[in-house]
Amino acid sequence: MQALRILSLVLVSLALSVSTALAEPLSTQDKAKQVWQLLDYLAVDYGGSVNDGRITNEAEYAEMQEFAQTVARQLGELPPGPASEQLGKEAGALRLSIAAKASPETVAELARKLASGVLTAYPVPMAPSKAPDLQNGAKLYQSHCASCHGVSGNADGPLAAKLNPPPIALADHARAQERSVFALQQIITRGVEGTSMPGFAHLSEDDRWALAYFASTLSYSDTDRQAGAKLWTAEPGLRAAVPTLDKLSQTSEAALAKFVGAQTSRDGLAYLRSSPDVLAASTTDSLSIAKEKLKESVTALDKGDTRAASQLALSAYLDGFEPVEPALAAKNQALFLDIEKTMGLYRNAVANGQAERAHDIAAQLQSRLDEAQEALAGANDAFSTFLGAFTILLREGLEALLVVVAMLAFLKKANRTDVLPYVHAGWVTALGAGGLTWAVATYVVDLSGASREMTEGFSAVFAAVVLLGVGMWMHQKSLAGRWQSYVKEKLSSALNRKSAFMLFLLSFVTVYREVFETVLFYAALWSDGNGAYMLAGLGCGIAVLAVIAFLLLRSTARLPIRQFFAFSSALVGVLAVVLIGKGVAALQKVGLLQVTPLSMPRIDVLGVYPSVQTIAAQVAILLIIVASVTYNLRSQRTARV
Repeated sequence: MQALRILSLVLVSLALSVSTALAEPLSTQDKAKQVWQLLDYLAVDYGGSVNDGRITNEAEYAEMQEFAQTVARQLGELPPGPASEQLGKEAGALRLSIAAKASPETVAELARKLASGVLTAYPVPMAPSKAPDLQNGAKLYQSHCASCHGVSGNADGPLAAKLNPPPIALADHARAQERSVFALQQIITRGVEGTSMPGFAHLSEDDRWALAYFASTLSYSDTDRQAGAKLWTAEPGLRAAVPTLDKLSQTSEAALAKFVGAQTSRDGLAYLRSSPDVLAASTTDSLSIAKEKLKESVTALDKGDTRAASQLALSAYLDGFEPVEPALAAKNQALFLDIEKTMGLYRNAVANGQAERAHDIAAQLQSRLDEAQEALAGANDAFSTFLGAFTILLREGLEALLVVVAMLAFLKKANRTDVLPYVHAGWVTALGAGGLTWAVATYVVDLSGASREMTEGFSAVFAAVVLLGVGMWMHQKSLAGRWQSYVKEKLSSALNRKSAFMLFLLSFVTVYREVFETVLFYAALWSDGNGAYMLAGLGCGIAVLAVIAFLLLRSTARLPIRQFFAFSSALVGVLAVVLIGKGVAALQKVGLLQVTPLSMPRIDVLGVYPSVQTIAAQVAILLIIVASVTYNLRSQRTARV
């Protein structure tokens, strides 16, 4: 029998060698996953081979040594990076610890630390893109696993007695508490070499996650789950420790117990693994969409379908990331800006056919999106909601306020109060349209990110062009003589019905652009359950904007008309530059314009974004302004001569 087993192992090894030689090279992510899986096995199984410095199972101990050697070898096959040297040292320390028959606790700690370092250096997706279907997982378990592992996971299936080594008892809680759902998913995907456990890579990723989640529930009882359901509503510490589906997939019971205690960890995971939808239903769902679309984009790129890859990359940003931008910006501004910038770099790499670069950037993005999910899991705190609501309104409302105030001040200065109703009608209509937009987006249809960005982009470009014309006209009049008589005699004919309608349109478009974005951002914040704090931030924002409007109107009313025209033309020119930058940036996000990155700071308040296209558009507007000012000054000197 022993000879037969050795012969079987030789044949299996030969088959594996041949299949490996014929298979396509593994990707960096696949290699990193293999290393992680080996380390997870070491952390869990080493205790069955050594106790008190003595070997208790020779075969198991030899396997642990082999795994440690394989880890060191496969780490050397991964692409070199800044962490490669440190990972190599840690792999060496792990081998020495096993050779010295160190305690299971020491080896487990070293293995898990190294595993964590591998995933940090070579990020891989570690969670499903949506809540797993446990009913489907149960069906898959019965058809693929029960014959060996048993109907209830007790390793008593009809084939179990014939297997050597025997199958794992999934219902054994002492062993199960050491393993995360991600670890189970990797075993289901790749199998376990040297055992009868095959890989099920032919199943879809959703099916493998469903199967892993169902298998992870077999060591818990209904009593555990019921206790966990009560804890989930009563224990904020548990919710903070397991805030997202990603965290749930990566967390073992033993690891969680260090933060919330053994019993809370057991009951909490019993409930959450049986009902993962309670986490997937959070606002981080949107980021799960981003992660899934990003994976699909990479797959399309690998198949050579650049067009589909670009569309999916846009969807990852617009439909996955953009909806949570306001909440994430309030929680972690640096992370928000990093993700937005990196997504632009990824889209650029895809558009230029840089497959290898796109792969590297996509891996970084998956890791950043994981961080964002964890950050957003705590987005319910009152201060973040208040601050987000306040800053959003101030940021979005200030530009529109300046445009409307400039128009109102101009008409009052020109004694054309009869035209004021057109401007007021414009911004009031815009507010009403914004409310309608909120109702439609909330109750009727889900406005896509592309629709949002295109609306903002085109309206910003329109406003910039109109403001540019208005500013040039104002500057010309600021150089004219006899200001009062000019206004009285010429302005009445200049502001005819068509011009009044243009003022209405400019007022409407400028305000609606900001309202459109603001109401959608507020809808995202409101879903976090802090409506009162959001309304408080809204109220404070309105109060600050009202004070700014009052001060501007009062100060401009006191200016002599020549200075008023000069000030107004300068203000309008600056706003035109800002809006053209923001408009081009928005159109870049939907793929209508290319993105060529520049190494320079981003200044949102000035519409300055680090790309050739946005800077070129702003420079073009500035050149037109400079040319207009130069022309007006020369015309004035010529008229005097």
